[in-house]
Amino acid sequence: MDSVLVLRTDKRYNPAMQRRPEPELMNEPAQVRAYAEADFDAAHASFIDLFQDKFPHQDFHGEVLELGCGPADISRRFALTWPDAILHAVDGAPAMLQAAADLNRQQGLDERIRLIESRLPGLQLPQQHYHTLISNSLLHHLPDPHALWDTIKLHAKPFARVFIMDLMRPDTEQMASALVAQYAADEAAILREDFYHSLLAAFTPAEVQAQLDEHSLSQLTVDVVSDRHMIIYGTL
Repeated sequence: MDSVLVLRTDKRYNPAMQRRPEPELMNEPAQVRAYAEADFDAAHASFIDLFQDKFPHQDFHGEVLELGCGPADISRRFALTWPDAILHAVDGAPAMLQAAADLNRQQGLDERIRLIESRLPGLQLPQQHYHTLISNSLLHHLPDPHALWDTIKLHAKPFARVFIMDLMRPDTEQMASALVAQYAADEAAILREDFYHSLLAAFTPAEVQAQLDEHSLSQLTVDVVSDRHMIIYGTL
C-alpha cells in the first residue's frame, strides 16, 4: 500500500528510555467499558489493510487464532473481511470477553467467533495448531515477551501466516506524552492514561528483533509502520 509508511529497524528506533511494564490484564469495569466504546477505527482498519498488504490475494478458510483479543474488534473485522474464516479469539480478562460476546452478538458473528478465556503461556485451546495467527497490542502487556513467541511456535502449523501489530517505545517520556496529546486528546482520561503507560511498556523494534532471533523466528520481519506502531509478520 503506497500510503503506508514502512521503515526497517535501525538505531533511530532504539531509545535509551528503559521499558516500564504495566499490568498484563485489563479487567476493571471502567477500563473495559472505555475500550469497548472507544473509537479505534483508524488503527484497527490499518491492521486489516496491512495484513492484506503482507498477505495479498489469499483466501482464509478454517480457524484463525487471535491472541489477546480484548473486546474482539479485530476478530470481527477479520470475520467480515474473510467470510470463510472462523476466529478463535483468546483473552485472559473475563470482562473483556463479556464485552466481546455482546458486540459479537449484536453483529451476528457469535457463531463465527469463538471466545476463549486463557492466558499465555500454557493456553487451553480447542485445537493445537493454526494456519493463521494474529495479535494486536498484546506484546507490550506481557511481563515476559518470550511467552508470545513460545506460543506462536507451539501453535503454528508449518507455513503458518503470522501477523502481529504493537506499539513501540519512544525515546523519552516527553515523546510519549506528545503522542498521547496528538492521537488521544479527545478520548476518555482512562484511555489517555493507558495509552501513555502502554507506550512506556512497549518494546523497540530492535528489542523485538532480538527476541525473534533468540527464538529462531528470523523468518518474521519487523517493520515500523507509523510513529508509534510496528508490525511483525511472515510465514513460518
